[in-house]
Amino acid sequence: MIALVAATGGLLFGFDTGVISGALPFLKQNWQLSDPDIAWLTTSVLVGALLGAIFSGKLSDRIGRKRMIIINAVIFTVGAAGCAAAKNLTLLATMRIVIGVAIGITSYVAPMYIAEISPARKRGGLVTLNQLMITFGILVSFITDYLLSNDNNPASWRWMFLVGIVPALILLVGMLFLPETPRWLMSRGRWQEGKKVLEMVEDPDLINTTAENIKKEMTTESASKGRAMDVFKPWLRIPLIITVGIFFFQQFSGVNTIIYYSPIIFKMSGIVSNSGSILPAIIIGIVNVLCCLLSIFLLDRVGRRRLYIIGICGMIPSLALLGACYHFKEALGSSLPFFAVISIVAYIGFIAVSLALLGWLLISEVFPTSVRGVGMSIGSLSHWGFNAIISFTFLPLINGVGIASTFWIYSGICILGLWWGYYFIPETKGRSLENIEEHWLGGGNARNL
Repeated sequence: MIALVAATGGLLFGFDTGVISGALPFLKQNWQLSDPDIAWLTTSVLVGALLGAIFSGKLSDRIGRKRMIIINAVIFTVGAAGCAAAKNLTLLATMRIVIGVAIGITSYVAPMYIAEISPARKRGGLVTLNQLMITFGILVSFITDYLLSNDNNPASWRWMFLVGIVPALILLVGMLFLPETPRWLMSRGRWQEGKKVLEMVEDPDLINTTAENIKKEMTTESASKGRAMDVFKPWLRIPLIITVGIFFFQQFSGVNTIIYYSPIIFKMSGIVSNSGSILPAIIIGIVNVLCCLLSIFLLDRVGRRRLYIIGICGMIPSLALLGACYHFKEALGSSLPFFAVISIVAYIGFIAVSLALLGWLLISEVFPTSVRGVGMSIGSLSHWGFNAIISFTFLPLINGVGIASTFWIYSGICILGLWWGYYFIPETKGRSLENIEEHWLGGGNARNL
């Protein structure tokens, strides 16, 4: 129950990421927005996410994970209300930046809180619950957008944003009744309080062992302070390439252009009504959730490297076929929306089962303890930075080379990603973190891990 309440932050992450897609057609109609206006409005939330990701680590260390999530719930609530009440584009974009700050904080603090408060034997599954809730939040945003869309009311978008207050208040109220994590309490010298929380959540026979492990980990981290630049040492060059590279190919395959712009994409296929253009997004959201569940099941069975290769090999033809659909739209006629939806569903299925989850998992595994925090921060910044670039350039790219060529470019990037992955995606399944660190220290490459 604790993990589920905290993972509501993940649901908010997904909801506020996806809600813009259904709102855009109505905003364009209501405020006569240009393509640069739409691109800025979509990207503004990512600017905020970058800021949130940068400052969340130190703030959560200072004030605690619980308080950080409570503050974040307040930010989500204010942002949702501000978006719904916005009178002009500038104010709406500003409030989207505010929501973006909350998303950036959530992407860091929510999984950290769950990991630190979960019993050891359930930690993996409970932390993954946060990622699952992100995909569920995206689906909820698509369903909400569709149910609240009204072609006769151009201001329908206000209600879409306002719904975000509901999960934000659930998170706010729920967190008030949850404990702080034992690890943070112990790091502040509050050993008895930390021990009491451990007694609430941990197996009775593991309480003392877990407390000792926390103490040892804190000693190790204390000895490692001031060595953040170690992440750039030659023997850690490959983990750094893995971290930046996997998020580059994840984002530059165009995944978030589909999450953010799906109704606009479907309107280009001939769907006229605003409500009708949102409906296919619900199918995409359902596939996204189901394939995320499948990925959780497969990660420790199939392995990271094989799952990456399978995923990207499926993404390449899916994007190529999507481009072909728009290239031959005259010949396809009224059947174009059907073939476009099939191609997008296939693409979302392949990326959800592979790169979507693999990025965050691999960057938590390839760095040694002393620089893992710094390494994951670089990964988070790479994710949000690449996300912002691809989201801002999507509409200009369509206007410049056409929608068919845009998706062919993304498919070409995936071909490059297949070649890159062959050399740089390691197999970390069944390997201890110490074993992985020894491999890098010994000069081993990623393919041979």
